Amino acid sequence: MMTKYFGTDGIRGRFGSPLMCPSFAFRLGCALGDYLQQLRPGERHSVVMGRDTRFSGEALCAALTAGLNQAQVEVYFAGVVPTPAVAKAVLDYQADLGIAVTASHNPSCDNGIKLFDHRACKFEEAQELGIEALVDQQADAPAEWPQPSFTKINSESDYVSHLQSLLAKDSLRDWDVVLDLANGATVHTTPAVFQRWGARLHLLGDQPDGVNINDGVGSECPAQLARAVLERGARIGVAHDGDGDRLVVCDETGTIVDGDVLLAIFGRYYMAAGALKAKALVATIHSNLGLDCALRDAGGRVERVGVGDRNVACRMRELGANVGGESSGHIIFSDYATTGDGLLAAIKIIELMCQTGKPLSELRQEVTLFPQCTLNLRVADKIPLHDLTGLQAAIQEVEAALGEEGRVLVRYSGTEPKLRLLVEGPTLFEVEQALKSLEIAARQELSVIDS
Repeated sequence: MMTKYFGTDGIRGRFGSPLMCPSFAFRLGCALGDYLQQLRPGERHSVVMGRDTRFSGEALCAALTAGLNQAQVEVYFAGVVPTPAVAKAVLDYQADLGIAVTASHNPSCDNGIKLFDHRACKFEEAQELGIEALVDQQADAPAEWPQPSFTKINSESDYVSHLQSLLAKDSLRDWDVVLDLANGATVHTTPAVFQRWGARLHLLGDQPDGVNINDGVGSECPAQLARAVLERGARIGVAHDGDGDRLVVCDETGTIVDGDVLLAIFGRYYMAAGALKAKALVATIHSNLGLDCALRDAGGRVERVGVGDRNVACRMRELGANVGGESSGHIIFSDYATTGDGLLAAIKIIELMCQTGKPLSELRQEVTLFPQCTLNLRVADKIPLHDLTGLQAAIQEVEAALGEEGRVLVRYSGTEPKLRLLVEGPTLFEVEQALKSLEIAARQELSVIDS
């Protein structure tokens, strides 16, 4: 059964729309209060809440809090903090629930709501369906609701102290580091951590004003990060998204390091140190086949799951694995955190640079990715893929031609009316030809909207 409010990572939409406005947030808060009462009837419950720098975050947090207050839920408000700091605070305060009000890498006109359970793990789909049912049972939000009641907490300090402890004081005193903070939730936390290590910092996207989050800065716009690294002679550049749960990294030559290359580096060196639990790294169906080859050559394996860091984290728990992530830069180190954390991932790559004495450019060249081409086709209708016999035949033909040296991924987007095509193979020419054959087959059976 499909969820109707929740997507792959919480609820997200344009602020002011029916699903992302104070009235809906109030009803959601009421529903979450009811949900907690169902879990442990008659007991007192607590929730940790934080947000990013979007102008709409304050109103949504106030409405959520007021709704939670209807069920006598105690709200610990952390203010503007990265999403992984919210997850950590759930454990620190032994809360029943964590709420991060953020739309991650989306523009400031959007906002969203991410939920964590008492383990600081993202909700599974069955839990989301239950919450949606409770939302639908709520009455319309009143024109006015009582002033929200909450307790302010300093989870930012706890989060910073925890990450500062992972490297020795002044261990980066000879380093120049460029940080792009996306005018988002990491604007205070990431610089504070690096300052303890003595690095000379060069900051981008560090002047949030409520509307400039992700506006030409951050993980979605890494070009200026690369330029700044070259201009400053930095050893590394790190860019966050709006809520700090993922990263993009640039090496000292100004080259953006692919997310799958980062995963492969972590997997290989963890395997060499005997530290990769279950000898498995968990990645999604989008990760490059080169990741599988890199782990196989190191004696490990890649376990693939559906799109979304929630799916990665869930499979990691099932396997007992401790490293996993998405090529987009959501990387999870479960020995240290329950969810993706861009700053933690940056720390772990810097730690490897220090341990090996190798610059990041040398580490990235130890991994070879397969040529990959993708195409997104906007379609009028999402006809079930198994009914597209011509496309299925084309997929089988491509897969037979590529054999074990390539792969094909064809799926509909979960959030947009698009068919997504992906092909990997041994040469770029073969990949381009294969993708073209899939596109032709898709166009023959689907109504494609060219814009």
